[in-house]
Amino acid sequence: MASKSLTGKSNIINLVIVGILGGIISGIVKLGWENLLPPRTVARNLTNPPQELLQQMGIPAHITHLTYVYSGLHMPWVSFIIHFSFSIVFAIIYCILAERFPKITIGQGTVFGLAVWVAFHLIIMPIMGTVPPVWKQPFAEHLSEALGHMVWMWVIDVFRTRNDFKNKAAQKITVGASVAK
Repeated sequence: MASKSLTGKSNIINLVIVGILGGIISGIVKLGWENLLPPRTVARNLTNPPQELLQQMGIPAHITHLTYVYSGLHMPWVSFIIHFSFSIVFAIIYCILAERFPKITIGQGTVFGLAVWVAFHLIIMPIMGTVPPVWKQPFAEHLSEALGHMVWMWVIDVFRTRNDFKNKAAQKITVGASVAK
């Protein structure tokens, strides 16, 4: 069972480690999801949202569109760095918040994932001009992104609640505290 205390440095470290690992695994799952239900049309994906965001920050397109070739396919490694960075950061935030505010784990994280989608894909990124306004995004994009964010955060929650590293670390801390008494 997870501790509800955020005061211990070791607890925060464990949450960050679990967040990093959960963020990586969930990021891979989200990429797989997007292969099953592509969120954007071919035209809209010529510059995907991570690339557009970086370009808005002043990074030139020849950098944001860098790729590597695998099996004859051009894979956007710069986009992958942004994709996994967001996934890891949100996983860490979620793991820490879940300790303090367990209600955010309703639906095993799916509601939180849906909230992240609404906040970023329907509000923040359209306001920034990173993606088109909500009414100009196709329904297929909304469906893919909404469900994909729910699955993504569910994976993070599964990792958070069932990760052996976290459980073993918590047992060591408890055993260590008992021995010290």
